[in-house]
Amino acid sequence: MAKSPTKRRNPTHSLALTWGAVTDRGRVRSVNQDAYFTDPHRGLFIVSDGMGGEQAGALASEVVVKVLPAIIQRRLAELKDSSAPVIRTQLRHAICELSQKLSAESAAQIELRGMGATVVVALLGRRSVHLAHLGDSRAYVFRRGGLIRLTDDHSIVGILLRQGEITPEQARSHPAQGRLSRFVGMEGEVLPDVTTMGLRRGYQVLLCSDGLTGMLSDHQISSVICKNIECQEACQQLADAANTSGGRDNITAVLLRWR
Repeated sequence: MAKSPTKRRNPTHSLALTWGAVTDRGRVRSVNQDAYFTDPHRGLFIVSDGMGGEQAGALASEVVVKVLPAIIQRRLAELKDSSAPVIRTQLRHAICELSQKLSAESAAQIELRGMGATVVVALLGRRSVHLAHLGDSRAYVFRRGGLIRLTDDHSIVGILLRQGEITPEQARSHPAQGRLSRFVGMEGEVLPDVTTMGLRRGYQVLLCSDGLTGMLSDHQISSVICKNIECQEACQQLADAANTSGGRDNITAVLLRWR
């Protein structure tokens, strides 16, 4: 499934936004458990990767992209202060509220036990983007010719990497690959990471699932984005490259570009 690219000037944003999005089942999985949401008019973009079995995982990511936008919209509509710290707090609370809903739904039905999902959110402000995430779906920024990762993976492998206990090469084949330390629907306290980044003309932000980053290195991702082709074509090329490299998981990419 692919969205048509859109180019518009967001009323709350002084830069022209172009975007594209692609999700692909990959070459191994029988069901696509990834989902995404795009609303350039409100400046909201989301990628989610479900977990907990094929049907439960697909349902989990669908719940994320259908329920979270309404929660965020409701919380933002109630704000009298739209400063960055306040928006970050509301994004954090919105994801925690969503996680509680998903956890309750999972507990209520035996066939959905263990259901959960990753989430990465981009909410556009005035010359800025607020980013929030749980799990190992990622956000990147491409600026001044380089690709920079903006999120840390909430996973066992991610923790080991940050502690220096394994190398990036060891991480690719580590037996704990895919085991998350934080995700939507988990038991206990939910701690989303939330940050704000300033934007300039020429910046590009990529939201993606681990089906992309598990198949392509940051260098390979950068080599596609740096071509400066239309966002929709760039997303398709990223998905095609991930499939060429094996396509072992579902693949989702949402690319935003400012001019």
